[in-house]
Amino acid sequence: MALIGIDLGTSFIKAGVLDLDSLQLQAIQRVPFPDALPGRPSLYREYDPAAVMTAVRWLLEQLAPEIDDCQGIVLCTQMHGVVWTTDQGEAHSTLTTWQDQRVLEPHPAGNGTYFDVLKARLTPDEVRQLGNELRPGLPVGLFFWLAEQGRLPQADLIPAALSDFVVANLCGSRPMTDVSNAMAHGLLNLETLRWHDAVIHKLGLGPIRLPEVCAHGTVVGRLKWGERTIPCYTPIGDYQCAILGALLQPDELSLNISTGSQVSLLRPETEFGNFQTRPFFDDRFAITVTHIPAGRALNALVRLFSELADAQGLTLDDPWSTIVTAASQVNPPRMRAHLAFYNSASGDHGAFTDIREDELTVGHVFRAAFQSMADSYYAFARQLSPDQRWDGLVFSGGLVQKIDLLRQMICDQFQVRYRLSPTAEDTLLGLMALGLAFTGRTASISEATAVLTNAYAVDSALV
Repeated sequence: MALIGIDLGTSFIKAGVLDLDSLQLQAIQRVPFPDALPGRPSLYREYDPAAVMTAVRWLLEQLAPEIDDCQGIVLCTQMHGVVWTTDQGEAHSTLTTWQDQRVLEPHPAGNGTYFDVLKARLTPDEVRQLGNELRPGLPVGLFFWLAEQGRLPQADLIPAALSDFVVANLCGSRPMTDVSNAMAHGLLNLETLRWHDAVIHKLGLGPIRLPEVCAHGTVVGRLKWGERTIPCYTPIGDYQCAILGALLQPDELSLNISTGSQVSLLRPETEFGNFQTRPFFDDRFAITVTHIPAGRALNALVRLFSELADAQGLTLDDPWSTIVTAASQVNPPRMRAHLAFYNSASGDHGAFTDIREDELTVGHVFRAAFQSMADSYYAFARQLSPDQRWDGLVFSGGLVQKIDLLRQMICDQFQVRYRLSPTAEDTLLGLMALGLAFTGRTASISEATAVLTNAYAVDSALV
């Protein structure tokens, strides 16, 4: 029995065959995520949804010969994207993603930005009920920006998460959503797991027709596959999927480090504090700090150091091997880095301080950057759990699995045992766990996690 798993990531869209008999990932394919639409203002980040659908359909065509009897499709997605969609899955807008910051434009009333005005309308208790998730980049900010300008789309359209739009478009069906993607809109009350009517009213968003929130494993569309149709199950957020694919245990701290990064712990029930709270599976929740600077910030440094070569028409084949070697060969620098080059959990003003001439090298700069990341993860982990209620670390995400030095520096900071996610394709393994539960192979997602934990010998992987 096999499913197709699709991950609609920020950098790549990837797909693979999920063999539920062998519990192996097979025939993995990936394509770059389409480029952002040109000519937009600097704070805007929009994409052509038709280009996303072209990439998804191409991946399905590539996988069709690899799977004789596809039993369904499971998806996860970069969170906070939105497409205004009809009941037949047709796009009536561009795709706006989590990188869109237009809510930081000045509000015409002169009371700061649109985001400042939005926050001022909500009470601290309401922000807490939204999971302490309120920040620029969430669809609620886009909705508010549109509402304040009298530009909300017509009422028969549904603001669908990216993956919910993809399923609706593939199947010609009405977009529906699960709690992870509903939460990502910024309007879900985590105490009730329903849309927060009071917040919606305060922000003037009553005319918006929000999607129906459905349970995990609901069949939300059926795709024609050859001579038959196959079920498409409720998509989920890639944050939850990556943690699930890391096979995170209740006593472990998750460090997911890729383009951005997060620290997370699982909790058996809703818990609020100086962190974000997100729904997980089987009535559990995750507490987390997200949008910690990682690969995006490091890539900005790579672009800086590559600028002279680029200007002379020279291409650096593999800058990262040189960078990691150089950083490994220098002593810890006096220089200190702060990687908040963009709006993030660490602020929005980056810096390098205490710089000496002898440390103005690639090795010293990147070693300082890696140390900044290690320090941030430890500080944010203590924010989640001041008494350090974790017995080990679980690393997931491509960046930390590729750079041994970064991983070692983080471990030196935490002084606990660690293990890597069982596969670099953590989101696809998370989709495997969902597939086991959604098709009835296991009674719950927790049981599916236990099955994969045994199959991938997780207990013996601690270092």
